[in-house]
Amino acid sequence: MTASTKKLSDAGVSIWLDDLSRERLTSGNLQQLIDEKDVVGVTTNPTIFAGALSNGAAYADQVKELAAEGVDVDEAVFRITTDDVRDACDVFASIAEATQGVDGRVSIEVDPRLANDPEATATMARRLAETIDRPNLHIKIPATQAGLPSIAETLANGVSVNVTLIFSLERYREVINAYLTGLEKALENGKDLSTIHSVASFFVSRVDSEVDKRLEAIGTDEALALKSKAGLANARLAYQVYEEAFATERWKRLESAGANAQRPLWASTGTKDPALSPTLYVDGLVAPNTVNTMPEKTLDATVAGAEITGDTVTGTYEESDRHLDRLAELGIEYDDVVTRLEAEGVEKFEASWAELLQTVQTALDDAR
Repeated sequence: MTASTKKLSDAGVSIWLDDLSRERLTSGNLQQLIDEKDVVGVTTNPTIFAGALSNGAAYADQVKELAAEGVDVDEAVFRITTDDVRDACDVFASIAEATQGVDGRVSIEVDPRLANDPEATATMARRLAETIDRPNLHIKIPATQAGLPSIAETLANGVSVNVTLIFSLERYREVINAYLTGLEKALENGKDLSTIHSVASFFVSRVDSEVDKRLEAIGTDEALALKSKAGLANARLAYQVYEEAFATERWKRLESAGANAQRPLWASTGTKDPALSPTLYVDGLVAPNTVNTMPEKTLDATVAGAEITGDTVTGTYEESDRHLDRLAELGIEYDDVVTRLEAEGVEKFEASWAELLQTVQTALDDAR
């Protein structure tokens, strides 16, 4: 471990890498990040897979095999991505065992085109879990309104879930309710709750990107003084929601049956504005029992010079509330911001999925 990553780990923050490719797996790079930079999990999404497969040398042999079988592009993408995630699960197996499944997790997302179809999402989640067949797998399901029942159903079947694309505090409360509902159903179904894990992926930098754009349009000194603070304020208030939700009698009943708390995961933690510290969303979001999933650039910046000074979240709730109030006074409505971000998040993943399908289709055509 480096000094910064050790301090993060000691403060209760699990470092997960927001990236995966076959080259990382075959070259030993992923294992190196585990050994040297305290990476204890991996998240993927359609954008990450699209980027990995666009540099397709590592996938050439498998593409040839799939082309010879005559599979269609959807099946080819399914097989390629599930193979990578299964292999990554194996790399992290010892960490998962040592932490009783808390860390050592690898996430794979359901087809984002299904985001508004609860039944199809739950069906694909089940197929992904059965195909990969590893206990340290997380199935990523978007936190759209339609995704909430899929989340509960998947958990009820004993499958661990990474709930993604959370922007609003209200939606986060609904996500926690879906998690608890899923655990209650899992208990009724005779599942061992201690084997079910979940994280709630709360997106950070995209909030600042949207809010800062609006503040710049206002352009006053008062508005500009509020830039690049909404992401942290929103995430810190999410942690307050987490603390409250997992102190209720409803949760305590599940905990007594062996359930694990759903940890907050800070996603989209790479800064978009080059004027900002590259570790703004790392050292500003240190709190117990959380995950920070970082692109490698942010991980390297953390290793190089993050200022980890202990908990930077609890005790900030009043200040964070005041910040959102100031934005509202300037006409920047919270509900409008988070609704737009959720819709754009789904659209971006759908676009990345389309790019992924096109990349693989071209590779299949070339191999035939």
